[in-house]
Amino acid sequence: MLAIEIREPGGPEMLVPAERPTPTPAAGEVVIKVAAAGVNRPDVLQRRGRYPPPPGASDIPGLEVAGRIDAIGEGVSGWALGDAVCALVAGGGYAEYCAAPAPQCLPAPRSLDLVAAAAIPETFFTVWTNVFERGRLRARESILIHGGASGIGTTAIQLARAFEARVFATAGSAEKCTACERLGAERCVNYRETDFVVAVREATGGVGVNVVLDIIGGEYVQKNLDVLAMEGRLVQIGVQGGARADVNVATIMQRRLTVTGSTLRVRPVADKAAIASAVREHVWPLLEARTVAPIIHATFPLRDAADAHRLMESSAHIGKIVLIA
Repeated sequence: MLAIEIREPGGPEMLVPAERPTPTPAAGEVVIKVAAAGVNRPDVLQRRGRYPPPPGASDIPGLEVAGRIDAIGEGVSGWALGDAVCALVAGGGYAEYCAAPAPQCLPAPRSLDLVAAAAIPETFFTVWTNVFERGRLRARESILIHGGASGIGTTAIQLARAFEARVFATAGSAEKCTACERLGAERCVNYRETDFVVAVREATGGVGVNVVLDIIGGEYVQKNLDVLAMEGRLVQIGVQGGARADVNVATIMQRRLTVTGSTLRVRPVADKAAIASAVREHVWPLLEARTVAPIIHATFPLRDAADAHRLMESSAHIGKIVLIA
């Protein structure tokens, strides 16, 4: 099969097409004939040598795919050859065939094609478990979503609005802010021009927001604490601005704040299966009804994965980037 290898850590040019053996399913797995694969920020980190695959995972990048089941491993039930699925994987997505744990597969939503379905698992699993399980966002609460125009951000804005929360976001341009507001953000703050703490506290009458979903870290951590309301929750899912922060712990104590976070790739299959089950119950009806949908900015042929990464690193995109196998 055709697959995209990382020749060595470095720039996008290190993503090279190669021939690899077609995978065979282990017990509990299916093999998917890939129609499309999502491109995500962790793929860029892996290419740079900063996010190695967990033990036992494929060295081929790619954390989400959609396609049709081509082979079924021992002990798998509930799936048949030819079923249209999308799946969260720990690696191997940038290829014509990909092995996936069966519990991490979901039926491709009937309202979407397989290209759109490929843009669902990584972001929708991440947003569900972090915003609604760890962050405990509820109807009529408020949330601030950093990186609102990213794949995670566009997903989080839509889901938070679908569950009747009040949504604020940040982004780095007027165009991106407009896109976030069209998706349902009440206000998107251009962080290059305006202090988001001041803007959001003004918009909430000085109260602050109940939840912050942050991909930045670093100097944002204290600012996130400052913008939280009493009993607020900061959910950290990325450290693009640095993994260390100088924090006034008294802020946490005085407002009874919760600071939490998670990663997804290294979690065991049982954990991801539980998330998949919750997403299927709570989010799939919204996808089927087109109440929410992945936002696709651009698609590239699989062989052009390097160009997809160049776009990702430019941060010019709004929503998701997808490879067509």
